[in-house]
Amino acid sequence: MFDNSEEKCELPRGLVREFLESRPDFEVCGEAADGLEGIEKGRGLNPDLIVLDFSMPRINGLQAAVILHQIVPNTPITLFTSYKDAICSREAHDAGVAAVLSK
Repeated sequence: MFDNSEEKCELPRGLVREFLESRPDFEVCGEAADGLEGIEKGRGLNPDLIVLDFSMPRINGLQAAVILHQIVPNTPITLFTSYKDAICSREAHDAGVAAVLSK
């Protein structure tokens, strides 16, 4: 059976990357296919901004945010989600998320 979950993630990730790269004040220094890879990239690249999706493979964006906030505490984290109503702003804030945005 073919699992296209990574393929489903590539399109939105690519659109966000293209949008940010089109802005003269942004440079995309890396991207990750899942939450664990995102943590490793955050640790290694020490970016100025981290953009996560709540629905990522392996670990979700909120779980990744908790770990990333410990690793790079001064880096703002933005979380995209289709479940904004279900994610309590307090829970996101406690995870180190600066902004929760609806897809």
